[in-house]
Amino acid sequence: MFTPDALIQSWLEAFVRAQGGAAGTVHRREGENLILAAAYNIPPPVIAATITVPRGKGMAGLALARGEPVQTCNLQTDKTGDVRPGARAVQAQAAIALPVFDASGEIRAVVGLAFAREGEITAEQSHQLAEAAAALPE
Repeated sequence: MFTPDALIQSWLEAFVRAQGGAAGTVHRREGENLILAAAYNIPPPVIAATITVPRGKGMAGLALARGEPVQTCNLQTDKTGDVRPGARAVQAQAAIALPVFDASGEIRAVVGLAFAREGEITAEQSHQLAEAAAALPE
């Protein structure tokens, strides 16, 4: 059973709305894994499947492994292998997973954001989203 962190959940809902998103997640880093801390407009089966995300699996796990944002133009039709099949249950299209760094430069969390529209997220938009995600409470 998933119970969100109340502070992170509140921040995530405000973040998704402020960025014009449709859905989002926050995964905190614990060792080599990511643990779900908050989810907004994510279907229960996807929540269940993403409570723990290993390094390198799915968009969040790839963002952890690469240390940079991972995106797709459309969750529904992505063929890169970066998007796990269950992510298609999220009623969204363009999506990005944003690593959030601590003061020492280590990834402390990954923020996922999905949009109702299809399309590429430009490098400038990705940078702006990463800056906004950096405000994630500790």
